[in-house]
Amino acid sequence: MRISIVIPTRNGEQQLRELLAALKLQTLVPDEIIVIDSSSTDGTVAVAGEYGAHVKIIEQSSFDHGSTRTTGARMAENDIVVYLTQDVLPRNRSLLEHLVAPLAASPAVGVTYGRQLPSFDASEIAAHLRLFNYPETSATRSFSDRNSLGLKTVFASNSCAAYRKSALGDIGYFPGGLIFGEDSWAAGRLLEAGFELAYVAEAEVYHSHNYSWTEDFSRYFDIGVFHQDQRWLIETFGGAERRGLAYIRSGITYLCNRRKYSMLGDFMVRVGVKFIGYRLGRLHKIIPRSLASRLSMNSNWWHKDAERLNQQ
Repeated sequence: MRISIVIPTRNGEQQLRELLAALKLQTLVPDEIIVIDSSSTDGTVAVAGEYGAHVKIIEQSSFDHGSTRTTGARMAENDIVVYLTQDVLPRNRSLLEHLVAPLAASPAVGVTYGRQLPSFDASEIAAHLRLFNYPETSATRSFSDRNSLGLKTVFASNSCAAYRKSALGDIGYFPGGLIFGEDSWAAGRLLEAGFELAYVAEAEVYHSHNYSWTEDFSRYFDIGVFHQDQRWLIETFGGAERRGLAYIRSGITYLCNRRKYSMLGDFMVRVGVKFIGYRLGRLHKIIPRSLASRLSMNSNWWHKDAERLNQQ
């Protein structure tokens, strides 16, 4: 199976250089690399050119999590489209080989995603979140799993994911206008269409964020906005309440096992901050747009959304 890699970029010169160098050493070398750059002001585009990537430059203001990745998929000439973000780093040379293996093995699999490990500078809180969301054991999920897994059924991440291009085409690729979450949206539509989703624990990348309390709030505010605007996901697959409780139990156990008792307070404050952010995000339609844009991690989206509403 031939592979196209799509990487959205913005001022990621050094990170992109490390990623592209690592991709050159893979046991399964990609057939093409497409970089869609949001008008970087550093050397990102030059680095992409050095490594032979096809580069498409777009205006920073036109970047959209869904439509930008759809552009990449339509440009791709091969059977499998792999999405990576500029800030991931493969753990070893077999990332791509493992990531696409389920797609090669079964036509029923429409999408796979890899395991994200804590980056070298990850805090304990950030490390636990990665270990909680990306366990050591691979799993394949289908539409029927929604009855037992709820919203976890559609969990996926385009930081490291591979799609069967024909399956993406069947669902119309990724929609534009999402605040983010295009990966979960696509996973839900693919599962509805009868495809399977494979989590591949052997496909490992380093990728994590040391968010502040404010950034945690904004991140979960945006998740709430996404879930409210795409209510079909919760109506079809169920809520995330059980997952939230499991996260709290897991976090407390993790910190205690590592004797990080002093961090328990910080962890619980973050839980509260995330919960408040999420609930406010679900109520975003009654919040003044100017305030919502300040609460969000994606402030530009609110200006674009206002423009869309004015055009309707």
